[in-house]
Amino acid sequence: MESWRFSCILADWVRGAVGYRRMGMVGSPSRSAHVIVLGNEKGGSGKSTAAVNIIVALLKAGHRVASIDTDSRQLSLTHYIENRARWARRVGVALEVPTHFSVRLAEGDVRAEVEAREFAALAEIVERLGVQFDFVVIDTPGNDSYRMRLSHAFADTLVTPVNDSFVDLDVLGRIDGTTLAVETVSQYAELVMEARRSRQIAGQSDMNWVVVRNRIASLASRNQKKVVGGLQQLAKTLRFRIADGVSERVIFREFFPMGLTAFDPLDRTVLNARPTLSHVAARREIRDLVDALRLPVRWKAEMVGSGALAPILAGTPLAAAPLVEPMGVAPERARAT
Repeated sequence: MESWRFSCILADWVRGAVGYRRMGMVGSPSRSAHVIVLGNEKGGSGKSTAAVNIIVALLKAGHRVASIDTDSRQLSLTHYIENRARWARRVGVALEVPTHFSVRLAEGDVRAEVEAREFAALAEIVERLGVQFDFVVIDTPGNDSYRMRLSHAFADTLVTPVNDSFVDLDVLGRIDGTTLAVETVSQYAELVMEARRSRQIAGQSDMNWVVVRNRIASLASRNQKKVVGGLQQLAKTLRFRIADGVSERVIFREFFPMGLTAFDPLDRTVLNARPTLSHVAARREIRDLVDALRLPVRWKAEMVGSGALAPILAGTPLAAAPLVEPMGVAPERARAT
């Protein structure tokens, strides 16, 4: 019943003004931005790290990028971007920063009313940002919630990082250990299929779902080959593409306090340390990952070997919806003061 109600409300919103009028809002503007959602019900999969690297890659390609953190408890993406702005001021280097918003929990005793307010806030900010930016990147909480389901339904591209193990594959479905056949699909996979059905009902294009293998071991093992085999079977059943993510590299954990990414300058001033071959390898991995997403963008030659930049949409940052809080850093670049 809850799934049916959510699908109907979402279909109304995607069609346009009907959903907005039900929430007491004006007619829906026409969204042109490509929405990228990072989603996985299992924590520690690398969603926020992937999100920041994708964001910076798009900014460096010359695109206007907005980001939304819907994980109101952890706020990992928000903290990452705050760290980036703080580090840019500390070392006196200009680092690209998106126009960022965080979504806080609505308050109330009646569940339907709380969900309605969360729906209205998130739907409005995605639509308003959608007419001002080329890309909107949304990081989601690691649990099944109304905001998570709504975020997934917005996704033109859904990126699901999964650690390279059978334990983590369980977030997608149960795999027979001998035949690698898919026995059942998971609750999260059902969530994604529900979002796809909602988009189909509303006449929207299917999402581009990419499952990213994360923390890949440097040496192939028999178990790793079986994990890949199981993932390939899941891909056939659930209709997603598989992309290689990053290896188990210490530098990705070291980047977080400074808010840095694999695309930032590899020099002592920015890193506050001497760059190593591990930094170079990390950049190659992230570059290949972003390229594998097949986003509607032409990258700079030094990033992925492509041609000219895509046009940049005009516009200025917008005021946030009541339940969406803008982060207090200047968009596009954080500069030293």
